Amino acid sequence: MSPIDKANLDSLKTRLRGQLLLPGDPGYDDSRSVWNAMIDKRPAAIIKCLGVADVVTGVNFAREHAIPLSIKGGGHNISGLAVCDDGLMLDMSLNRGVFVDREARTARAQAGCLLGDVDRETQVHGLAALMGFVSNTGIGGLTLGGGMGYLTRKYGWTCDSVVSMEVVTAEGKVVTASATENQDLLWALRGGGGNFGVVTSFEYKLYPVGPDIIGGAIAWRAEDAPEVLELCRKTMESAPPELVCVGAIRPAPPAPWLPKEIHGKPIVAIFFCHTGSIEDGERAAAPIKSFGSPVGDVVIRRPYITQQSLIDATQPKGRRYYWKSEYLPGYESDMLAQFIECGANMPSPHAGIILFPIGGALSDLPDDYSAVGNRNAAVLLNLTSSWEKPEDDAVNIEWARSIWRDMRRFSTGGTYINFLTEEEGGDRIQAAYGENLERLAEVKGKWDSANLFRQNKNIAPKTEASLTA
Repeated sequence: MSPIDKANLDSLKTRLRGQLLLPGDPGYDDSRSVWNAMIDKRPAAIIKCLGVADVVTGVNFAREHAIPLSIKGGGHNISGLAVCDDGLMLDMSLNRGVFVDREARTARAQAGCLLGDVDRETQVHGLAALMGFVSNTGIGGLTLGGGMGYLTRKYGWTCDSVVSMEVVTAEGKVVTASATENQDLLWALRGGGGNFGVVTSFEYKLYPVGPDIIGGAIAWRAEDAPEVLELCRKTMESAPPELVCVGAIRPAPPAPWLPKEIHGKPIVAIFFCHTGSIEDGERAAAPIKSFGSPVGDVVIRRPYITQQSLIDATQPKGRRYYWKSEYLPGYESDMLAQFIECGANMPSPHAGIILFPIGGALSDLPDDYSAVGNRNAAVLLNLTSSWEKPEDDAVNIEWARSIWRDMRRFSTGGTYINFLTEEEGGDRIQAAYGENLERLAEVKGKWDSANLFRQNKNIAPKTEASLTA
């Protein structure tokens, strides 16, 4: 039985321009499904929002009826934060407009946009926002959790490049968060997740990128991992900020650029992206392309958009996913040796462990510039367990957890809020925000003292009452 009275639902429906979906309605199951098949929650009702007014109506309804409220953008978060049980979900997926101001080098993107939507429109002008590296990811979750990708070493976290945001608050008011309006809210939204309101649009700085870059991937047999990862380390030590070499160990996927005889066997790979001049990119790629005996090489001149979707096929919607992640201060030799050892005996052909370099521009700003913090991080370690069947949950989850226990000693102590799994809260949220967490709690107390926005990696509000208690 729905926790919401039918008469109230009927009244809600009349106030919407978008569609109201209830359990059993056509489209309900599709709307509530997310990328990670381990998430199977059932909202009491879903609003397919058509514009900001529907968001305001939904927020007011959830507050007035004291029911859980969740917000779905791309639905790509590992924790499945987009969906709540027995509450109201706002589905933003119909709001995918992107409006580029070429002269100002900014883009306004609606909250339902995927990364690929923004890349497609900005690349028309040879510009790019600082997005992630899977084109089906939603911009909302990515940006509000900090955000990182191939441009991070040159320009910082995704949220550092946000100029302004339009936000529906817990009181149902529409406000702007920018450098001149509601600065505290802007600070908190730059990494503090969905704790402070529903962001209905994001305004991003744009940077000259492409439209062609040098990028792709090169793979070697796993026994070459010590030499390949040492090459990766040396390359990144002296690399210009426009160059990124991502190291990975995983079973070879059945990709057409890899020979059939290597499919399913362990490989070490470098995902290469150089967003500077083509000539500089070719020079940077040459020693990597000629190193050892690669089993596959697709590092070429290519449109930046294709680089942004290069690994999409390895992350399809509908698989079961479990991740563990840590920030690292660099490429220690002991860490690389442990990384290689942990890459053996993966229980699934879809699993992998990744070293994504992010150090550079993000460390040029003070740690409290935005809520995301972690400006001492140079590398993101991501342990990506992925499999098909529920009966294989235990072995695949324990594989990721055991590697995390082995690798955690190399951490800065920080972690990426967007990569936390469903059960991770408390100390892991503290690890993600560090000294910024107390200030976040104060901003939360100002903008959402009743904690309406709690279907997230939640930050408990600190109110004047709690301060004086």
